[in-house]
Amino acid sequence: MRFAKTFTPIAVAVGALLAVAPLASRAETVVKIGFAAPLTGPNASYGKDLQNGVKMALDDAKAQGVKINGEPVSFKLISEDDQADPRVGVQVAQKLVDEGVSVVVGHFNSGTTIPASDLYEKAGLPVIDPAATNPVISSRGYKNVFMVISSDAQNAGTAGTYAVTTTKAKRIAVIDDRTAFGQGEADEFVKAVKASGGDIIDREYTTNQATDFKTQLTNLKSKNPDLIFVGALNPQAAGIIKQMNQLGLKAQFVGGGGVKDIDFIKLAGSVAEGAMAWEYGRPLDSTPVGAKFAERFKQKFGEDVLSYAPFGYDAAWTAIKAMQAANSTKPDDYRPKLQSISFDGITGHIEFNANGSLKHGSSTAYQVKNGQWVTVKTVSGL
Repeated sequence: MRFAKTFTPIAVAVGALLAVAPLASRAETVVKIGFAAPLTGPNASYGKDLQNGVKMALDDAKAQGVKINGEPVSFKLISEDDQADPRVGVQVAQKLVDEGVSVVVGHFNSGTTIPASDLYEKAGLPVIDPAATNPVISSRGYKNVFMVISSDAQNAGTAGTYAVTTTKAKRIAVIDDRTAFGQGEADEFVKAVKASGGDIIDREYTTNQATDFKTQLTNLKSKNPDLIFVGALNPQAAGIIKQMNQLGLKAQFVGGGGVKDIDFIKLAGSVAEGAMAWEYGRPLDSTPVGAKFAERFKQKFGEDVLSYAPFGYDAAWTAIKAMQAANSTKPDDYRPKLQSISFDGITGHIEFNANGSLKHGSSTAYQVKNGQWVTVKTVSGL
């Protein structure tokens, strides 16, 4: 009895400590978020801009103490450089699948996103696309592909309709770089022009590595176009407008997505004046939340948003919100929540069509005036 009386309080205390210990030592659940984009090469600035947007979202989630199924979580970003190369894109996609990430935010180029998303679909791993815009991405009936950015059908299609109905161009020409992105934009622009009763007088092709466009532009000049739509990224778009000026080709320059950033103006110089471009989404400074994002981004990374960081931010939060709603980080559990998600992001309202494309995606026309991009008009898509 003496031993029982002596050790009972100790036993009770030890038992109490053991009961509390699991709560006190409970570690955060690590949730791996995959990311893939070009982090080296000509498109690296876009890839890093996107990556910073995702980093900012995950940091904000940490600061807010996000929990999933009532448990604290820590989001770990697993980044891969796809080099804007379709072959490498598939390789890094497999690496992310093997790493056991819960979702992938990526890629940047349509040419890498399309084959990589084939692999994600087979693996049952959701991918949220923040930048690639070719309509093929969401047209294959895949249940794991979601786009938080307007497709080319929405963006370049809007540009084509605008060229005919508002600009009143009569003789429209097109040049594209034959990438999945550039050609996809050009194809959708042409469809919209024809659907609006416009006339495409010529279509020329280049590559995303070219620096000399004089042959194509000389051919176009002989057709006397009053508007030329360019489906290409910088620096090709800047090179085209510079050589248009050198050849005395006075047609209105209209770029698709990926043209409207400060690099275009820097590369093109004074001849950029008057150029137009259609970009995905609404102007960042058109809403208080967008303006605040731009300010916080500059403070955090020491540089301005280039183009796609807000879409990377919204893509990451789309995944987080779906996981929260499902109380799970497992794709099979949270995928249905992705399909029904609805919230206001930095870039606009995030909600998906049945095929995973962005519902009511918007596009904005900009024009260079006094060396600065100035908003012309924002149009909501389908």
